[in-house]
Amino acid sequence: MIEIVEPEIMRDKSIMEKKSGKRVGVVPTMGYLHEGHGALLHEARKENDIVILTIFVNPAQFGPDEDFQRYPRDMERDRKIAAGERVDYIFYPSVDTMYPENFSTYVSVENMTDLLEGEYRPGHFRGVTTVVMKLFQITQPDNAYFGQKDAQQLMVITKMVRDLCIPVTIRRVETVREHDGLAMSSRNVYLSPKERKDAAVLFKSLQTGKDLVQDGETSTEIIIRRIIDIITAIDTIRIDYVEIVDLHTFKKVNRLESGREYCIALAARVGKTRLIDNVFVSS
Repeated sequence: MIEIVEPEIMRDKSIMEKKSGKRVGVVPTMGYLHEGHGALLHEARKENDIVILTIFVNPAQFGPDEDFQRYPRDMERDRKIAAGERVDYIFYPSVDTMYPENFSTYVSVENMTDLLEGEYRPGHFRGVTTVVMKLFQITQPDNAYFGQKDAQQLMVITKMVRDLCIPVTIRRVETVREHDGLAMSSRNVYLSPKERKDAAVLFKSLQTGKDLVQDGETSTEIIIRRIIDIITAIDTIRIDYVEIVDLHTFKKVNRLESGREYCIALAARVGKTRLIDNVFVSS
């Protein structure tokens, strides 16, 4: 397993591997790896000859009052998990390397970034798409792996790749969950024991919404109200949003139509920790 910090060296290594006929898969992360990241790496290992793990806590996707400085970091832990998944390269650049002096070029996907996370975190997706574009340019992958937990991010990047004709296949990997259903997240470490227990209600509420859809409910207002009622019964949790959107456009819908794919998405603050989750459903 080789660690690289310079973009030019990483790009040259990847191009060399591809010229020798090898398929390259990349897993972009912000580090502090857990089993969810492990699932991404595992899928990349199955489908590619070379696996590149990128670790970069991207300041451009954090707002001024968010947790960039205290975002958990543990490189030794990350190395062990990466080695266990047989990663070939870790690309671990500095902020100054990725955003040199006078950096002023950004990538923005319009419309589908205006709602949900885009509404509550202005500028977030511009930071995401810009850094992912840079990582694609640097690592030159055939395949890139993203988790369903960040569903809006997944679909925004998928659209960016399609719109800009980027020769990368986006692979979606299902959310990995704790024993009680809580989606694995690096931010779960912030939760107190009580908050951690309370947070399990998020997935429980989403499962209830999914069950309503499977039972034939088509009114998104009814489904959303049921989810909100379940969550607000827990006094440590404050909801940012619960929405049902078209999976491919992320536009809100009022009624589910047969044969369409949707995402039931939520964001909530458990104590001071902001968590997101979602389930995909078909009507």
